[in-house]
Amino acid sequence: MNEIQRLQKKFEAGRISRREFISRATAIGAAAAVPGSLFSGPAAAAPKKGGHFKLGLGQGSTTDSLDPATYLDTYMQTIGNAVYSYVAVVDNNGDIAPDLAESIEPSPDAKVWTAKIRKGVEFHDGKPVTPEDVIATYQYHMGEESKSAAKSLLAAVTDMKVDGDNVVFTLSAGNADFPYIMTDYHLGILPTKDGKPVDPTSGIGSGGYAVETYDPGVKSILKRNPNYYNDDNAHFDSIESLVIKDVAARTTALTTGEIHAMNRCDLKTVHLLKRQKGLQVIQTTGTQHYSMPMITKQAPFDDNNIRMALKHAIDRETIVKTVLRGYGQVGNDHPIGPSQKYFNKDLPQRAYDPDKARYYLKQAGLDSLKIDLSAADAAFAGAVDTAVLFKEHAAKAGIDVNVIREPDDGYWSNVWMNKPFCMCYWGGRPTEDWMFTTAYAAGAEWNDSFWSNDRFNELLLAARAELDESKRRTMYYEMQEIVSNEGGVMVPMFASYVMAASDKIGMPKLAANWDMDGLRAMMRWWMV
Repeated sequence: MNEIQRLQKKFEAGRISRREFISRATAIGAAAAVPGSLFSGPAAAAPKKGGHFKLGLGQGSTTDSLDPATYLDTYMQTIGNAVYSYVAVVDNNGDIAPDLAESIEPSPDAKVWTAKIRKGVEFHDGKPVTPEDVIATYQYHMGEESKSAAKSLLAAVTDMKVDGDNVVFTLSAGNADFPYIMTDYHLGILPTKDGKPVDPTSGIGSGGYAVETYDPGVKSILKRNPNYYNDDNAHFDSIESLVIKDVAARTTALTTGEIHAMNRCDLKTVHLLKRQKGLQVIQTTGTQHYSMPMITKQAPFDDNNIRMALKHAIDRETIVKTVLRGYGQVGNDHPIGPSQKYFNKDLPQRAYDPDKARYYLKQAGLDSLKIDLSAADAAFAGAVDTAVLFKEHAAKAGIDVNVIREPDDGYWSNVWMNKPFCMCYWGGRPTEDWMFTTAYAAGAEWNDSFWSNDRFNELLLAARAELDESKRRTMYYEMQEIVSNEGGVMVPMFASYVMAASDKIGMPKLAANWDMDGLRAMMRWWMV
């Protein structure tokens, strides 16, 4: 990658301003090599400060809290990313970008990581941010009584210490992805005293915005932090974040100008938004995927021939077109998305092939097969429709799928990981290791197919500690192939995040790791 490409990547990720990009490109005599399309369109216009941004989101609850340890949905996650600073963040290209840390450096074995904490950063109450605050915040999530979802992510941390301006983390084993763990939305750095957070529910952070009012499950108002250290982010003067759970009400609020942006558009009506002047529909396809786990400890799913027969008996293209209305991509029976760093682009795409499905049935000693498939739209919007379409596709291969429509209430506790074959949703994870460790490693709490493969587990440990990107890529490519051809999960599609906004809202290239521009729309977007 040459220097102009590096600059372009930083600009698209929002890590340098348009002015800084042009200045640097001119300095190296490469301004003429800048693609003309780089600055075209409202989304690429130069960011500017000002305006009151109103955002309508389809999540939020009256039981929500400003304590980052409790965050469960997009509503609180986007607020957290605006209010708090993190040791590092994921940029628009899916790479690690510094935040509170000026640099993060590993030891050769990736067991020790040193983060140099930026000087001069203050919390909203004026208290300086120190390395001690970083350690005390992490200990808050790691504590014996902690119920934070980040507790398991930090389980490998065996020691933390301050060394001048640095925080030195020691892990139980090498982990080349440890900086990605630091970006988790629960790990916003809190003001602390005597080794403990002063008040985790106060909403006091050191991020681009400070909380002015907070009404859980209803509305929050944020004001820009005048002392925020990074002028390339936090462009709005103020932000009003509204909980509007009903998608029709959310859409009406956008079309009438009551809000400037919304998430989770109704795919059945999004085409109408596209026709409306003054609006832009935004789509990113990242790690979000819909899956169909089979419990591999139970017959007939303990036979990989059966699993392969089912994987060939689904018409992925039709389901993406019908259920997702084209807002997504076909999956290849593994959970790594096309936007991810080590996505195996060389793995042949599995296609609908009833004859091959019949071949695998014969390999299992069968001429036909009858199975139950549990489904409810609690799994994802369109899950029942997907199951019914699969029933039609599989019939041509001699497979009789009995779709059992389960109640939405209690689906995740009574059906998922309990019924032998069901519909499921995953938001994905920022890295390959994170996703595989969460749902495919032997004995993982959320391994919803109860699958185990010795070679896969061996590669998982080796890749985690490997700093050489070429070697890691080779290992992750093989792991995706193993999961696709031997795993206990069908992954027919990756669903796009579909948002809409006024054309008065500018934005850089959108991140694909989470909804709403990697949960950082409040920080990265601006008024045109």
